[in-house]
Amino acid sequence: MTRNEFEWNGIESASELSQRLNLSFSNLSLLTRALTHRSYVNENPKALEDNERLEFLGDAVLDFIVGAWAYNRFPEMQEGELTKVRSALVRNDHLASFSRQLKLSRALRLGRGEFTSGGHDRDTLLGSLFEAFVGALYLDAGLGVVEAFVRPMLDASQKYILDELNDPKSRFQEWAQSEKLGTPQYITISSSGPDHAKEFEVEVRLKGIAYGTGRGTSKNAAAHNAAQAALDALGKS
Repeated sequence: MTRNEFEWNGIESASELSQRLNLSFSNLSLLTRALTHRSYVNENPKALEDNERLEFLGDAVLDFIVGAWAYNRFPEMQEGELTKVRSALVRNDHLASFSRQLKLSRALRLGRGEFTSGGHDRDTLLGSLFEAFVGALYLDAGLGVVEAFVRPMLDASQKYILDELNDPKSRFQEWAQSEKLGTPQYITISSSGPDHAKEFEVEVRLKGIAYGTGRGTSKNAAAHNAAQAALDALGKS
């Protein structure tokens, strides 16, 4: 097998991944299935099943574990806030970050086309991979083992998630969606100053209507301030 073929099929076996993560899978075929994308099955008839059913199961397991974690971690939070925390943590891009932390893509089996197009680093694929991995671990070792494995990652995500939920852009988008106004657009309407000390002015709009304007030394900071101005104007600060 050439180096490219070896990488195309994953550089770690299921057994090697299990050892690296200090997990004792009694049924390695479950883990192998979790690491098998449908593109690989399409090109390799001997691979009998892809990871989509395990992805479905892992999604349900994660919803429960993350919900229980949030309930116990934030005893002062009401149902609506707990729902936001859970939704943020099980969002695909966040699950993809868990996959990257664990380097799961090193053992991922992809078809040639999916591999060459960068599938190993695509959020949608990596988020689904983490769900499939959780599904396999649940079937092999039970809920307690999955919870113990996932909890440190949830703990480490706590500050990031709370900061994100308190971010004015997130809160303004949530309000806009609740009012069925679509996704906010942040438009840079001016910039001034020398390159090393520029100031930007950004306007946030919904369906072409301006809701707030903000200034900042970066476009992101200006957008942040524009969203806060919009919330202030709406009495949603």
